[in-house]
Amino acid sequence: MPAATLEKKSKRGAFLSLAGVAAVLALVIVLENTLDPNRNIIVFTTLKKGAVYALVAVSMNLLNGFTGLFSLGHAGFMLLGGYAYAIFTIPSAQRESVYYMYDGSAINFSFPEFFSNLFGGSGAGGAAGMVLGMLIAIVIAGLVAALVAWLIGLPVLKLKSDYLAIATLGFAEIIRAIFQWEPGGRITNGANALKSFPTFNNFNITDAEGEIVLRLSTSVCFAISALCIFLIVLLINSSYGRAFKAIREDEVAAEAMGINLAKHKRLSFIISSFFAGVGGALFAMYVNQVQAKTFNSAMTYELLLIVVLGGMGSISGSAIAAFLYVACGEWWLRFLDSEAAFKSASDRWAFIIVLAAAAAALTALLLWRRKRQGARKFSELWTACLLGAVVLGYDIYYAASGSMEVPFLRTGFRMVVFSVIIMVVVLFFRRGLMGDKELPARLRELAAFIRRLAAKIRRPSAGGGKPGAAAGKEAGGDE
Repeated sequence: MPAATLEKKSKRGAFLSLAGVAAVLALVIVLENTLDPNRNIIVFTTLKKGAVYALVAVSMNLLNGFTGLFSLGHAGFMLLGGYAYAIFTIPSAQRESVYYMYDGSAINFSFPEFFSNLFGGSGAGGAAGMVLGMLIAIVIAGLVAALVAWLIGLPVLKLKSDYLAIATLGFAEIIRAIFQWEPGGRITNGANALKSFPTFNNFNITDAEGEIVLRLSTSVCFAISALCIFLIVLLINSSYGRAFKAIREDEVAAEAMGINLAKHKRLSFIISSFFAGVGGALFAMYVNQVQAKTFNSAMTYELLLIVVLGGMGSISGSAIAAFLYVACGEWWLRFLDSEAAFKSASDRWAFIIVLAAAAAALTALLLWRRKRQGARKFSELWTACLLGAVVLGYDIYYAASGSMEVPFLRTGFRMVVFSVIIMVVVLFFRRGLMGDKELPARLRELAAFIRRLAAKIRRPSAGGGKPGAAAGKEAGGDE
């Protein structure tokens, strides 16, 4: 394909992506200002957390998926970013109450206060200063994480594969322990949480009486995450991004081509950590507090799971998987944690039939997958029927029991179903939802599949019409 055609396609893809992001931001602004924030708090909570996790997952994908460095230290960099943002934005008047166990803070500087006083202290100038100070604090949070990444990257990036993962995971745990250390309490507040700093709600526009005129808390979170992801996309499509991919594919060949392995690995590690620090600041604004125990290894595993589900090496895959993961965990499956009972026998029997159909469909899917892998004998296929048999057996037992209570529903069942869904996705999408491709490529593949399917459906009817037409001609000739 000529270079000019490739360039036109690239520009068109970039334009469509920007248009899509702008449309999503506009939709979020409309939803935020039309829906009641109190009645729909779970919706906006999911959107904010999804945007934050999308940014951090994309930054992790830059390192794990595009450069091939298996790192598990992102929770530590998020912790650094969250604490840096909180420390430099807590108002002076609130520091004594926040650091009450340590008789005040060792750092008494706040970027929002500084710029608010610089621009007038109140009114539009004060509000502009507040927003500017918050944005600068977010950038400082990323720089702090990047600086620490540069320091630990000097020795750690000499390791490879599992050893690098263990070293970075150890770094995250050490950082968490240091920030809970009592002697550093005048800076980090020890094991206590940092609070009272500006959050996304400070981006809402209010009138002179303090009434909110335009809500922007959720849309600003989306905008910052989208801007950071856009910068990562630009990096990946640059010469540095191509060098990262070459290192992922084959380090020996990349070095033979003149790529400085140490320099590019360190660069990828620092940039990924910078955006993880920014994500940590956004996470602190989302939860309205910062506490070291929140940034544990389970958070890193969540992010790694999102990257794997979306596809290693796919930016849009990580973003989509982040929103799906958060929506399932925080919103769509919440009803599974509440006990309920059927209102009528017909509802109960409808559930029993649906559960039996689900067991049969699950068994058929597992058998189909096993046959695609080459299994033909009963000894190779029977294990695929176990899960469906267990579900069907319980369904029969429940039908015989006569209980009107909806089975399974109780506290904690949501996570069981969530885990099963993740297992099914991993089984049937070995390379994630997107693989190493982006959303436009997947949409083109889907459109091509639909066209092929439509052609197959039309073909028999077209073929079936020919014999009839030929028979008609022969009949007319006989006449």
